[in-house]
Amino acid sequence: MVELRAVLLLAAALLMGGCEKAAEPPKSSSDLSGVTLILGDQAKGLRTVVEASHALDGIDYKVQWANFQGAAPLFEALRAGAVDLGPAGDTPVLAAATGGTPLRIVAVRRSQARSIAILVPPDSPIHSVADLKGRNVVVSSARGSISQYLLIRALENAGVDEKDVNVGFVLPTDALPAFNAGKIEAWATFGVYQAFAEQKGARVLISGEGINTGLTFITASDEVLTDPLKRKALGDVLQRFAKAFEWAQQNPEEYARVFAKVNDIPLEVSQLLRKWGDESLLPVEERDVQALQQVDDLFVKKKIFPHRVEVQALTDTEVFSPQSLAAAP
Repeated sequence: MVELRAVLLLAAALLMGGCEKAAEPPKSSSDLSGVTLILGDQAKGLRTVVEASHALDGIDYKVQWANFQGAAPLFEALRAGAVDLGPAGDTPVLAAATGGTPLRIVAVRRSQARSIAILVPPDSPIHSVADLKGRNVVVSSARGSISQYLLIRALENAGVDEKDVNVGFVLPTDALPAFNAGKIEAWATFGVYQAFAEQKGARVLISGEGINTGLTFITASDEVLTDPLKRKALGDVLQRFAKAFEWAQQNPEEYARVFAKVNDIPLEVSQLLRKWGDESLLPVEERDVQALQQVDDLFVKKKIFPHRVEVQALTDTEVFSPQSLAAAP
């Protein structure tokens, strides 16, 4: 909450600054020197690769980073106009849209869904998803998460009724030590928390490969997209993000070292994350829209989301298009 308040104060300061400059002559339609983009991030995941690759060197506008530990506070800030851009997984984006956050999907980060899994202790008697019947399963981090989507689909595919599984929701920072202490029978989790557990010997019961979309979306506020200068700066920053992810793919060892240092995690954990496949940032395609719509439809069917959202209507494919990516320096 303190983090969100700080970002809101930052946004207010920027707004007041803009008011003070109202008497200045209008800027040229191509002059971005007066533009500041506030880039939302989660656990420094986006900022790390961008700064490691020096992707923002030489920009004509200014950027400020606002870091959050999860998607919920990030989208609260986006709703409040405190950030212009935010990255999040498929289900958090849908949850935010369902709640009325004024956002548009402007780019997609594609990766393998290996970094989502249901884990069990190495000596667990659970050897298949069907064995989860009657067991306690912890999902990180909340209802509507990518981990819950994996669990729902995995149980459905195994012919197990969800009512026959005792499901609880625990933040990953709390679940990880409990799992390592043997207090959790099965854990649906993701990313660095999953990598930590696997490094300690956790066994993968099933990963998200073939089930989860493996998609993370870059969303932008309606406000930034309707401001011509900010929109132009946003298009440029997305092209630079794409180059940053290209750099990460070409320099996996260096990126692993930087990621480990910035996030204060062991190098071997960072290397495992890289082994699962680095992401690419690309323009949104129709297959991405359809994949996200399928996720939404399932969560509406399961009454996790109260109503359907039309993913196509949430998408802006013009600010970052294949043509703009091809023309990028």
